[in-house]
Amino acid sequence: QVQLVESGGGLVQAGGSLRLSCEVSGGTFSSYAMGWFRQAPGKERRFVASINRSGGTTYYQDSVKGRFTISRDNAKNTVYLQMNSLKPEDTAVYYCAAASLFGPTVATCLYDYWGQGTQVTVSS
Repeated sequence: QVQLVESGGGLVQAGGSLRLSCEVSGGTFSSYAMGWFRQAPGKERRFVASINRSGGTTYYQDSVKGRFTISRDNAKNTVYLQMNSLKPEDTAVYYCAAASLFGPTVATCLYDYWGQGTQVTVSS
């Protein structure tokens, strides 16, 4: 059974940085495109970033371009989300997800496996 476990969330002041990690077990990590999503209180889960199997292609939500970087280490079965210049509006539960695809995708419905989420809170 494929499991995804996020870590690295926490409380940070505006302008600060956090790095989220998501370790995948029970499957072949290099066969999945990976994505990060977030859900703020009372709002729908939204796409943040995605990366293809090899790590060579990435997609980002417009609001995080230039501030967030998605990357992966296939030897460690881990995907990362480096978040810089954080803003209060970045506050949300962040989820990683795995899709049985080669390329990155923004479509929530194409992801097969999800983690439990990690809370990120940015104070003003």
